[in-house]
Amino acid sequence: MTDLAAIKFFVTPLHQCSYLPRKDAITLFADPKANLNHNLYSELSELGFRRSGNYLYRPHCRQCCACIPVRIPADRFELSRKQKRILQRNADLTIRCVPAEYQEEHYQLYAEYIACKHRDGDMYPPSPEQYASFLLSDWGNTAFFEFRLPDNKLVAVAVCDVMKNGLSAVYTFYSVHHARRSLGVMAVLWQIEECRKRELPALYLGYWIKDCQKMSYKTEYRPLEMYVNNHWVTVN
Repeated sequence: MTDLAAIKFFVTPLHQCSYLPRKDAITLFADPKANLNHNLYSELSELGFRRSGNYLYRPHCRQCCACIPVRIPADRFELSRKQKRILQRNADLTIRCVPAEYQEEHYQLYAEYIACKHRDGDMYPPSPEQYASFLLSDWGNTAFFEFRLPDNKLVAVAVCDVMKNGLSAVYTFYSVHHARRSLGVMAVLWQIEECRKRELPALYLGYWIKDCQKMSYKTEYRPLEMYVNNHWVTVN
């Protein structure tokens, strides 16, 4: 176990919220000069922290608690009818784990995804530098999972951190030209199964925000656990 009491934390000045318009936000960061590692990451994930690049962070807004950390308990997860159909629809995909490093093929898919899906967000316009600083880490136990069609065309990449207590779904980007496949859902379902194979208890999905439409998909996975008032509670 890491002595969390020895870790310094810092808060950012007020900045515009990335999820809720007309809202300001404050972010809490673990000291980037500390010995950030796999063990510390696992412990802080239990307290609602996430990774972005080399940083571990958590929302720390004074008068807002809209950002709720959520995770899927892998051994209790039950597929819905819709999710079963998505798995069947994607049975022809080949999925493999590749090193967490910059690849131009990955970046081109990411850039297309950001330009089509998040043109109004703070990740637009994308760049190779922004991509690497967001997804890669000097200390994280990160893997890139490629999803490819039978002709070997890359259609999705799930960036996933392997922790002691589960997998953290850092980010998934995919081809916008295969909407019928629901590749974002497929990536989550595959990562849940990967948790089971690795005998890890949960898939961490980041934050759910009730009033943010882009986050609504996270409640489609049941049961779901939410970190509320410093406790993980189950929502069936």
